[in-house]
Amino acid sequence: MSKTEESITTSRRRSFIIPLLAGSSTLLSSMAIAADPQTTSAHTDSLSPMVITALRNESDADKTPRRITVIDRAQIQQQLSISQDPGQVLSQLIPSYSPSRQKLSNAGETFRGRDPLYMIDGVPQSNPLRDSSRDSYTIDLDMVERIEVIHGASAEHGLGATGGIINFVTRRAENGTFNQHAGVSVTTDDGVHGEGLGHKLKYRASGQQGSWDYMAGITRQQRGIFYDGDNERIGRAYPGEIQDSTSYDVMGRLGYWLDENQNIELFVNRFELEGDGDYIAVSGDRDAGIPTTAVKGDDLGEPSYNRVTTARLSYRHDQWYGNQVKAQIYQQRFRARFGTTTSFPYFDQNGTTHYDQTRNESDKVGAKFSLTRAGLWENRLTLTTGLDLLQDETQQVLDHTERQYVPETTYQNGAVFLQGSLEATESLTLQAGVRHERAKLDVDTYATIDRSNVRQDKVTVQGGEPDFDETLYNAGLVYQITGWAQAYANYSEGFGMPDVGRVLRGISATGQDVDNLLQLKPIVTDNREVGMRFNWTDYNLEVSYYESDSDYGQRLSEVNGTWIANREKTEIKGIEITGEAKLNDDHQFQASYTHSEGKSDTDGNGRVDTDLTGINIAPDTIKLGWDARWSRHLTSRLQYTHYLDRDIEQDNLDFDGFGLMDASLAYQLPKGQVTLGVENLLDKRYITYYSQAARVSDDYYFTGRGRTWTVGYQLDF
Repeated sequence: MSKTEESITTSRRRSFIIPLLAGSSTLLSSMAIAADPQTTSAHTDSLSPMVITALRNESDADKTPRRITVIDRAQIQQQLSISQDPGQVLSQLIPSYSPSRQKLSNAGETFRGRDPLYMIDGVPQSNPLRDSSRDSYTIDLDMVERIEVIHGASAEHGLGATGGIINFVTRRAENGTFNQHAGVSVTTDDGVHGEGLGHKLKYRASGQQGSWDYMAGITRQQRGIFYDGDNERIGRAYPGEIQDSTSYDVMGRLGYWLDENQNIELFVNRFELEGDGDYIAVSGDRDAGIPTTAVKGDDLGEPSYNRVTTARLSYRHDQWYGNQVKAQIYQQRFRARFGTTTSFPYFDQNGTTHYDQTRNESDKVGAKFSLTRAGLWENRLTLTTGLDLLQDETQQVLDHTERQYVPETTYQNGAVFLQGSLEATESLTLQAGVRHERAKLDVDTYATIDRSNVRQDKVTVQGGEPDFDETLYNAGLVYQITGWAQAYANYSEGFGMPDVGRVLRGISATGQDVDNLLQLKPIVTDNREVGMRFNWTDYNLEVSYYESDSDYGQRLSEVNGTWIANREKTEIKGIEITGEAKLNDDHQFQASYTHSEGKSDTDGNGRVDTDLTGINIAPDTIKLGWDARWSRHLTSRLQYTHYLDRDIEQDNLDFDGFGLMDASLAYQLPKGQVTLGVENLLDKRYITYYSQAARVSDDYYFTGRGRTWTVGYQLDF
């Protein structure tokens, strides 16, 4: 970008952000003026794992009127010893998260039938304006301390959380002046093919010195080609692959304590994953049950990639006139290139036909401010108020010819919110909140691309600046029935944008105006939920039922090989049951069952009438887990996941279920730890859920990974 362009962009950002800051100053300061400066609180270096930082008031997980899942570091590490695929980890540990596609694209990996908002320490990673479906591939999970999951639509962080929030909380500095961690792992398919070998290296250093704390880490991973249960190569997908690829992650954070209550921190993470380009796809035959495979060869274009930089500067004051103040400014730069497709032919100077590939570009800049006042009304009431600002500039271009496939779209959003929690009695806690969103889209006049001839345009579309104004509410209660039984109920609304890029690039009729395109209206999702938590000494159980409705939602359908965003009324409902049992100090068992179903209004008569397919809805799922400690040095995990059959009204999208078993062992050596993980222990051959239930395609008819072995060693020193 030129200096002139940078100046214009900076000016546009200031013209949007500064008035919102000024207009919200009264809301942010009103509680501080009335604050009691004598109130004190103790500073803690780190938050308890059960405190959910993704909630703006940082409530405890067991005091919220909605379902919360907290995945700790031990669980993450245990799953990574089996599979390094983030989709596999999330699917295994989050109820109602769809089965992993085992691809770089996570399209179809939904949460309660809708899109989750992925965040890194509160910084949004999702790109809803032109959804690349690569939101969960922006950080290496070895850099993550825990994963906070808020189930159901939420406006806690604004745009994108129609299905829930998945917040990756990154590693922090450890106690001591200088701590080091190093690790290495090797992965192979069951046949020990040389081209299937992969490895991973990681190193991390952290410490505390006086008022400073720091953490720096790096990982590098090389993945070979994947093999299925029949020892055949798994096919490659045009949107992107994690097999036959190389990735690295570099992360750094530096914090300074101004005093015992004030901290400022700088955080930067750079993640890259790029295909090695050593194989090409061979189409399968879905009707004949022949899956897509791969053979060695050079692709027609350049390998696909993800390149993501996330940066933030944060400030926290735990005792500002009796209030807790948090401020964060952030930036995210996202670049994603897709594979070569024959949809975009072009010609060189000799008239030879070549094929182009698309590249998504998204640049976010934003800020979050919050002020929390506890101890009000005889120490029963806590209030949190704040302001969020976001600007997202997104476009999709053709990588070789630099033509715009999706015009540059600027999304500007500002929101103020107020959230309260009241301990009405010793047993009853009430929570409620309101958030007001103001948003604007800015799209210049543009011409759509004719896929059949890159030298011509289809139609010219008049630009515009449609704006939106939404007020979102949430309310819930938690009732402690006994010391071991708790009931909760919740209503919440989520706010999201449709895939604007799909709408804009798909216009074929002349005379269209962006301001009048009905498809650009926002998605507001209502989530209603009731549940029970039971916590006994050695057992716990949680049961929840939810309904998720949107009067003007989004359903993707495939038309002539192109995905179209249909704006329709959608209704989804489901059940989540999870339980744990501690047989003794050495043996623990886990079990869960999830069920969901959904329909959409395809004929526009106001009634939902058509089943949602596997692109939205996950299959009914049963999961069983057993953790065992056999000695002071040896531990193990055995887990089984069964996806049940599912019949769908649409032709050829029925799902034949399957079950998969995984296992891991960990042995503590005098120095370091060695691990052995086995994915798909029984070496079952199966067709993935997405390939069966999401789309009918010979090119996307993939088997899943067969038995895969991972041996690792790691050392703290």
